[in-house]
Amino acid sequence: MPIAVGVAFQPAGHPYSYDPDGHPLQTDDPVLAEFGRGVELGRVRHPPAERTLPTGSEPLPRIVRRAGLGDLRTAAENEARAARALEFSQERIAARRLPMRLVRAAYQFDRTQVTLSFVAEGRVDFRELVRDLAAVLKTRIQLHQVGPRDAAKLLGGIGPCGRALCCSTWLTEFEPVTMRMAKEQSLFLNPTKFSGVCGKLMCCLRYEYDHYRDARARLPVAGAEVETPDGSGRVTDVNVVKETVLVALNGGSEREYPADRVERPVVRGCAVLAGGACSGGCGPRRK
Repeated sequence: MPIAVGVAFQPAGHPYSYDPDGHPLQTDDPVLAEFGRGVELGRVRHPPAERTLPTGSEPLPRIVRRAGLGDLRTAAENEARAARALEFSQERIAARRLPMRLVRAAYQFDRTQVTLSFVAEGRVDFRELVRDLAAVLKTRIQLHQVGPRDAAKLLGGIGPCGRALCCSTWLTEFEPVTMRMAKEQSLFLNPTKFSGVCGKLMCCLRYEYDHYRDARARLPVAGAEVETPDGSGRVTDVNVVKETVLVALNGGSEREYPADRVERPVVRGCAVLAGGACSGGCGPRRK
């Protein structure tokens, strides 16, 4: 199997596989590698190791070299140039009244191209803008439209939890997040309560979804008739985290019980589906 090293070109970017070409590399080492139309500065995310490649895949691109002090100075100068390019581009966008918002400017390592990432509701005719920018910046201009999630990843920020955004610090891939995940976790179905700074459903809803889903499969559903150590009753609430149920007893009181201390009686004529769930609303039956 070939030896490959994983290299990312953004702090929380997707790592790409490269041939280390004999360079002794370790995690977080700065390297220069072929990327797109030129060479970019990246960081080693996965040290050299044997990796299985898909059958018929192209040979891995090679690491050009480990970045030295001069390369790091060039990268810092590029960041300063990018900040000035972003400011100038914002001025030209305002002057031309274009319906777009710039979120980031980034120079290619050899400065042969500057990429401007922007957010817009629809398509934007920016041909005149490109001419304005090329006349001053004296390099190839690429405008890249991104979605709200990618914009948040590029800008960074603080989430509702008080920590730096997952997408801008360590989350390399966006996974689908749905309202069903919020419902499974007993959250109020008001999207504004669990939306991130990007305006989309928070990525962290996905992290514990499998646990909630599996736990709910073991617990009785609200409204199910159960037998408790204190008599019969009906489940009024389910706490998935604690794995407890709140039961309204037939005597009039309401008590909380661990889920493993309540029994769900077998209902005559009830149709049990795959996984032990009753089609009549009894919920999964305790074995």
